[in-house]
Formats: sequence, structure tokens, C-alpha cells
Amino acid sequence: MSTQHTARGLRLDGLAYGGDYNPDQWDEATWHEDIRLMRDAGVNIVSLPIFSWPQLEVRPGEFEWGWLDRIIELLWQGGIAIDLATATATPPAWLLRAHPEMMPSDDRGLPLAFGSRQVYCPSSPIWRAHVARMARAMAERYGTHPAVVMWHVSNEYGDHTARCWCPESDRHFRRWLAERYGSIEALNQAWGVGVWGQRYPDFEHIETPKRAPGPINPTQLLDFERFSSDALLELFRAEVDVLREVTPDIPVTTNFMSMFRELDYWRFAEAEDIVTDDAYPDPADPTSHRGAALNYGLMRSLKDGAPWLLLEQSASAVSWRDVNVPKAPGKMRSDSLQAIAHGSDGAMFFQWRQAQYGQEKFHSAMLGHRGERSRTFRETRALGRELRALAEIRGSRVRARVAVVVDWDSWWGETAIESLPSQRLSWASQVRAWAAASFVLGQPVDAVRATGPFDRYDVVLVPNLYVATDEQARALEAFVAAGGTVAVGPFSGVVDPNEAVHPGGAPGPLRDLLGIEVDEVWPIADGLTEQVQFDAVPLGVAHWSEWIEAGEATQVRAQYGTGELAGRPAITRNSHGSGSAWYVSAMLDDDGLSAVMRAVLSDAELPVRERTAGDLDVVTRSDQDTDWTFAINHGTTPLRVNVPAAAVDLLGGEVREGAITLERYGVAVLRTPRTGPVPFLTLAD
Repeated sequence: MSTQHTARGLRLDGLAYGGDYNPDQWDEATWHEDIRLMRDAGVNIVSLPIFSWPQLEVRPGEFEWGWLDRIIELLWQGGIAIDLATATATPPAWLLRAHPEMMPSDDRGLPLAFGSRQVYCPSSPIWRAHVARMARAMAERYGTHPAVVMWHVSNEYGDHTARCWCPESDRHFRRWLAERYGSIEALNQAWGVGVWGQRYPDFEHIETPKRAPGPINPTQLLDFERFSSDALLELFRAEVDVLREVTPDIPVTTNFMSMFRELDYWRFAEAEDIVTDDAYPDPADPTSHRGAALNYGLMRSLKDGAPWLLLEQSASAVSWRDVNVPKAPGKMRSDSLQAIAHGSDGAMFFQWRQAQYGQEKFHSAMLGHRGERSRTFRETRALGRELRALAEIRGSRVRARVAVVVDWDSWWGETAIESLPSQRLSWASQVRAWAAASFVLGQPVDAVRATGPFDRYDVVLVPNLYVATDEQARALEAFVAAGGTVAVGPFSGVVDPNEAVHPGGAPGPLRDLLGIEVDEVWPIADGLTEQVQFDAVPLGVAHWSEWIEAGEATQVRAQYGTGELAGRPAITRNSHGSGSAWYVSAMLDDDGLSAVMRAVLSDAELPVRERTAGDLDVVTRSDQDTDWTFAINHGTTPLRVNVPAAAVDLLGGEVREGAITLERYGVAVLRTPRTGPVPFLTLAD
């Protein structure tokens, strides 16, 4: 068990700039060339040696440290700090051959083979012992080297092995269940085993939920999701505990993967010092920056608004999509500055030098296959110079007045369970759509747990809270009673944490807050659309609607305009204390969500853009005295934007007019004194 620990920060003078570096893929003459070019580009930190355990421990107990000793010293002499990985991202072949029982299995119980990465069962005691041993060896050898400014534990937990169904996972799952429920009688009660005759006489009769003839007990599936996230968290903590014992002053991280279903990042973030993220918005998707804004809102919120770090992104194309579209000139810059705008204290990449072989040889890099003649390196060098001009924003925090509830239980519940009214209602797509609707109106969103705290916000969005508790309901009620505005989306308050429907049905513990009851959910058949009439404007509805009953004091803001529910309430607003609680019972299209979001934000007296601007990203970072407002054009058409008087653009000098033009992928960073509300920028006429 980890002990109490005070989080440490990253020891760098400016914004972090660099990327993954794999010197063991290159000869030593190339190392010197790399360091020269890194210095030229302004690189001040690199991550290594993430996948190098087999090159460090060539046989059990036989270490070859020399090459890593040399490159660490060369980098440090070149003024480059190191995010030092424990090298435990994947096991060496000799370890797997000696212990094949630590290999993971699929949901049929069949073992997966060696030949890729993350070939391990997260529950394996053998694997856990070896990663702790390797972390200790790394910490004892390099923990006092001044170049090491952060520990990088493993790599992208859950990317390939997020769930395992092997015999060791069966045993671990049983132990986890025994600790959660205390007795087999309590488990049988929680799992509702009277349905379909699944009563268990003993924990030893329970296995991980493998492929079965029909739908599997939904509570067992939800518990398996929780268990699997916890198993990887235990694995992470096994290394964290060693590193904090040996090197208590060096911060610890592991790289997250944005809005990632498999792991509860709220709990993972509690175990580390610095939140880091790997972000790969798709250049082929002209709206991908809106999803990235939500991802970054989560990253900065995981540590109560503290700065985080973009640890990986691509300089251009990736190598793992079906079609890997490159980033157009200027897009690498705007993507990097977007992350910094949304709270990252740097911009790092995968990777520094583009590989010559292996699975990622077509993945772009800061230094492309053509070396310093490559387009990506020219842009790398230019971005490094700009980041030096932005060093003063390091440590500042984003100011957001809107938050969106991110709840892994509800996410798992709506994706793991097979017996839902419709598979078309997606927790993730609802959250992304609601956050995007706030984005286009000019209000960035933080992320919050459903229990809060909510005190920094005027509006809390709850796009879906399928699994809801009394504690969550009390927190939301208190927020609204004190003057806050809450908006709740469909199929919320449906079940308790044991996957049992709340007495009286949805919205369960949210009933009094919302002032409505759901009589029956009403999924819409594929290919059909219905309408909701909102302020006399028809809004499109697909996939989901609900028959709801509104209380006498509840205001009906919109009714269904077509279909079997025509004339029935669709969107409601209920006054509660000094605030208001909205309920949206349908899956609205993007335009419909924007219209409703405009009303919700206006209800909280927050400013909104008269004209929506899907490509305009405006977010403010602040310290006690200064606001730095980033204005980013993520599109290819120039935008004219109104800006505060007497602002200084850190990338372009003093702003003397009331408006500026953001060219294709253009960015301005406007410094103004912090004197009042968050600066709100609109499109100029």
C-alpha cells in the first residue's frame, strides 16, 4: 500500500519541449548528431529508454548499463533533461520463456503470443515482482543523476493488455470480489443471482466473465471492468512505491491516453505526481480539436486544475490508423499550442528521430527520415523558438466556468452491458457532443467527478450518469441550491453501483433535483429521426427519446414534435434553491445541442457567442496577476476576432486594434492584466 506523498513538480526552467528518444536504435555517431540538432531545435527534455529492458538486462541478472550511462551523460552535457522510463513497458523474451504463465489470455481463455508489446497479465505476481525489481535497479543507478527530472513508469497502461482472462486473473478477481463484498452471500445479493440461476456457493466458483452462450450477468461485467482497472493500478503502484522509497524527490508519472475507457484516470492520477497525456487528434477530421479540448480539460482536472504535460503527440502522420493522413504545414504548431493553451506546461512528441525499422517506422517524428532537411524538422525548430517566448505562462492555470461530469462507472456500464434498451446511446459520444456544444459557444470545459467539488463553476454538465448514487445526487443538489446550473442528459439515474434499477425507475436519486420521472425509455429505430420543438425551432433527434412526466412546478422547455411522443415533454427546467436543473431526454443532433446549450449557459448568465465558431478555440490561463488568452484558428479559413484593448500578443507583439486576424492555423497568445472575469473573445463583424 502506498503511503502519503506530497506531489512533486517538474524541474525545468521553461516549457518542456522534446520527445521519446530511442538511442539504442542508432549508433553512437548518430547520438552526437541528435544532440546537436536537439540543441538547435530548442529541445530541453527527452523520454528514454521506454522499451529497452531487453537491451539493459540481456539475461536474468546480467545488466549492460554502459550505453545508457553514456547517452544520459551526453544529453546532460548538452543541456537536455531526462524523463527516465523504468523500461518496464514490455517484458524481455527471456522472462516470458521462463514464465509463460504470466502471458495474458483473451476472453476465451486462450493465451496471447509474444511478438508485440505489453505481453503480460497485469495480475501476475511474477510480472509484478520483476517490474518492481527493474524499477529499483533503475532508481538505484540513476536516481541521483542531475539529468533525471521525472520517472516515466511503464508506458500507456492498457493500450494492448487492458483486460485479461487467464487463471491468475481468475484468482485475483476472486480476491478482489471477496474484499469488495466481504461474503459470498453479499455478492449473490448484489449480483441479483436469482435471475437465470447463477447463485454461487463459494468465491472459488467465480471466474472472469469469459465468452458465454448468451448475455452475461451485468453486475459481474461491471465489476470486471472495475477490477481490471484496479489490477493495472496495483501494477503501477508496485513501481511507484519503489521509486518513492529510493528517490522521494523525483516526480513520478505514467502517460495517459486522453479519454480512455479502460482505466479510471481519477484513481490513477491520485497515485502520481504529474499528469501526462498522449494525444493524437486525427488530421483527417476537421473537428478533432473539439475532442482534444475535452481530453485536455480532463487532464488538467485530474490534479485539481494543476498544469499537466503533453508527453506524446505526432509531428505529422501516425502509423496505426487505416489511413494515416499527415498534418498540413502549421497544424503541428496549432495542435501543440492548443495543448499548452489548455493547461499543458510543454509539448512533447513521439518521437525525436523517425525509426528505420519496426512497427512504427512510418510514424512521423520531429526529425524525419530526411534528417534536418525534413519538413517536420523545420517546423520543429520554429516551434521550439516560439515556446521559448511563452515560458512565462509555465505554472499558470486554466480558468473555466463550465465543467462536465466524467464517470467511469457509467461509461463501463453502458459499454460492457449487453442487455440495454439500445446500443446506440453511447456515454462517450454524449460527453463529447455536449462538451463540443459548449466549445463552439466559447466556453471551454473542465472535467469533474459526479461528487464534485463544483465550487469553481457556474454550470455543470451531466451528459449521462447511468450509474448514480445518493452521494452524487446530494452533491449536485447542493450545487444547484447554492445558485449553480446543472444540465442532465438522457438515461441518467438508472441503476445503482450494483447495476440494480433504482426504486421507481429513472432518474432515481436525481428525481427531486430534476422534477421529472421517466415512465419509459423510447429508443428510436435505426434510420428514423424525430423532432423536438424548442422555442418554436425544430431540433433533430436520432436513436433515443423518453416518455417523461414533469412535476407541477417543473417548466417544460421543449416538447416532442413528431412520433409517438409528440406533444409530450422533452426538455425541462426545474428551479431548486437559487439555481436550476435542466433535463434533456433525447439524443439531439449537433445543432440542437448547441441551441439547448446556449439556453443553459445563458440561464447561468455566462456569455456565449452570437455566432458559433467551430474552428475558434479560446481559453485563458492565469496566475494571480496576469491572464494569457490563447486564440487558435483550427481551420483553413482566416478568422477575424475581437480582442481586449492593450493586449500584448506574445507571438506577434502589441495589439493596437480592437480585432486581429487569425490566418490558417493561426495562433495569438494575448497577455493582459487579470482584473475581472475570464476574457471572452467573439468573432468580429
